[in-house]
Amino acid sequence: PPPPAAASPSSARRLAVEALGRVARLAALCRALRRREAEGDEAGWAQAREEVEATRRELREIVRPLREPGYREALRRKAERARKRRLRLQRRKQEAKAAKEEEAARAAEREAKIDQWRAKCIQEVEEKNREQELKAAADSVLSEVRKKQADTKRMVDILRALEKLRKLRKEAAGRKGVCPPPSADEAFESQVESLKTLLKNRTELYEAEERALRVMLEGEQEEERKREMEKKQKKEREKLLQQKLEIDSKLFGDPDEFPLAHLLQPFREYYLQAEHSVAALIQIRHEWDQYLVPADHPEGSCIPPGWVLPSLPTNDTWATAVR
Repeated sequence: PPPPAAASPSSARRLAVEALGRVARLAALCRALRRREAEGDEAGWAQAREEVEATRRELREIVRPLREPGYREALRRKAERARKRRLRLQRRKQEAKAAKEEEAARAAEREAKIDQWRAKCIQEVEEKNREQELKAAADSVLSEVRKKQADTKRMVDILRALEKLRKLRKEAAGRKGVCPPPSADEAFESQVESLKTLLKNRTELYEAEERALRVMLEGEQEEERKREMEKKQKKEREKLLQQKLEIDSKLFGDPDEFPLAHLLQPFREYYLQAEHSVAALIQIRHEWDQYLVPADHPEGSCIPPGWVLPSLPTNDTWATAVR
């Protein structure tokens, strides 16, 4: 028979509550009926009996839907569907929570990578700024030294011009019959020699300062070249390491996908034993050396310099086995 339309957990719960209430009332009426019977109160006993019968009829009417054919089966199916719906909602809620946590973890990882990249960029910019400031300061000091050297050279030229001018004036005065006293020549020579010595000392001092600045600049340039070389070597090492990891992943599987306890671990240990044992390295090299042949040998080929990577799958069945 078709299940009743009112077969739902809420209606069954309501009917059960009403039925329990009628049962409790019926038990109280039964106790009152026994008490009236013990007291010999026939009128009260008859009234109590009528109430008991009325309550029994109400109880039968309440539980009648529960006894209809298919009601319990329909109620069970609805309760099962409600339970599955609750489980489905809980599972979706947990999945949404897990997805949210995973997204938050990925966002945090991205933020950490961005912060690391930003810090690296800031550090590189600061290093470049320091280098430029140091170079600018050195260039400024070097320009000052060169300016002083130019001033010293100009003073030497002026001193030579003075000597030439005095010589010309002395010759012109001699032609006119005017001769300066020897003390004047001695005083002039003494002043000129003193100035020449001073300018020579200053020239040597400025040349020493220039050499020191040039050595400092060359040292900074050498440090810069060394840092650039180290950065380049670091990038090359990282690139080689990444290539090695990719090759190992293709040959032995992803380490995250295949843990150490995986069945491929013995094969991995076998093929990598030369990296941990000198005796194994010598034995493997001895076995390989037995097959060494020239490049133009018709019956063989040279040993490849690295790992021989597997070729790509040629059909779907092979691709499925590889995956």
